Amino acid sequence: MLLTLLPFIIFCTISFIQLLYYWGVFSRLAFFRTRDRINNQQHPVSAVICARDEAPNLAKNLPGVLFQQYPSTHEVIVVNHNSQDDTRFLLEEFKKTFKGLEIVNLEQEAKGIPGKKYPLSIGIREAHHEILLLTDADCVPATENWMFHMQDRYDEGTEVVLGYGKYQKKPGLLNKLIRFETFQTAMQYLSFAAAGLPYMGVGRNLSYKRQLFLNNKGFSSINHLPGGDDDLFIHKVANGKNTRIQVHPDSFTISEPKQSFGDWLRQKNRHYSTGKYYSAKFKFLLGLFSLTQFLYYPALIYSGLVFGWEWTLAVFAIRLLTTGIISYRCMYMLDEKDLWPWWWLFDVWMFAYYFIFAPAIWKKPRQSWT
Repeated sequence: MLLTLLPFIIFCTISFIQLLYYWGVFSRLAFFRTRDRINNQQHPVSAVICARDEAPNLAKNLPGVLFQQYPSTHEVIVVNHNSQDDTRFLLEEFKKTFKGLEIVNLEQEAKGIPGKKYPLSIGIREAHHEILLLTDADCVPATENWMFHMQDRYDEGTEVVLGYGKYQKKPGLLNKLIRFETFQTAMQYLSFAAAGLPYMGVGRNLSYKRQLFLNNKGFSSINHLPGGDDDLFIHKVANGKNTRIQVHPDSFTISEPKQSFGDWLRQKNRHYSTGKYYSAKFKFLLGLFSLTQFLYYPALIYSGLVFGWEWTLAVFAIRLLTTGIISYRCMYMLDEKDLWPWWWLFDVWMFAYYFIFAPAIWKKPRQSWT
């Protein structure tokens, strides 16, 4: 009897843990509301972009940053890091029209500092304003109000604002998989931050104060790693008191998604290589969610075959209803509603996803940031 009941108990335990995450954490994003301000704020802002051989992306995306409808003091700093293409000449042409564009040309590498932490550090140190707004050369603001909405989340005590960097909608299954994975990552880090447990941000859309960067000696503690200029730095400096999230649709950035599965695989391997450096608390919290998500469908099948389908499907229905409601609300908040009809298939896909991407946790990452 016990051997027959045990698979059902395991399945119920896994389902219960999943329900705790969805209702206890992810519901923070699903039903997130910002307090209405009597007067909106307009702080001086320095937007910083690092570029290396990014002339085509800058030609396409930089105007979206330069044309922001932000009447208060602001500047856009582009750090040209040893580019061998036409980046320098393109930036000089932009400078003729946009006086608020500041160009920093770096023509040497920083030994022992892989990735883009060196050019980003230089850009931050060159910034004239306290509030920094970071994005990448392959990103474009969703609207001309991006700068306004990101800085508007700052109030007394706020030092970090986490934004959402989405991917462009295109036809095809790969595009949906990329966007769903990006959505799920954002659902996690934005929900945890809304719950007072921030642990990462993404460099495609991220803001923090310059003094916070200087007080923590910049990226000195992670200079030896290729990545981490966004997630590991935020992991170090963010806490429940100094961090806010911004999910207004005008605050998003949009990036061009990868066109092949191989390119996406290499991109995700690079991103996930920093997870091993998270604190033990977040390794546990994130690992427990991933583990139960990975085991959920094998446990469902095993329980149904051994214990019986009647009670197994009842528990399955509860979890299905919960994930459907919370996922829809989170997709609504992040303007990814077109993914919702497919969410149940993506939920099954995550079993294969962990098989494919788990090796990135222990593989040695590439030293390049491009």
